[in-house]
Amino acid sequence: MRYFAGARAAAGIDTESCNAGTLDELVGRIVDAHGERLARVLTACSFLVDGTQTRDRSVALGSDAVVDVLPPFAGG
Repeated sequence: MRYFAGARAAAGIDTESCNAGTLDELVGRIVDAHGERLARVLTACSFLVDGTQTRDRSVALGSDAVVDVLPPFAGG
């Protein structure tokens, strides 16, 4: 997991490792670990799995998958 901007602030860290079979399972684990503040931020976030944007939280994650958590960015 790599957190950016507001997601990084809510998680309190830049990166972490976490084992999960799907993106939804991963989101559940990081919310359990970091709490309600991160849960609220995640409702507006986009996810990149190995560099590809997805909204499908049922997407399977490989053991070496890189997931980026990107909150909306302001500006142009």
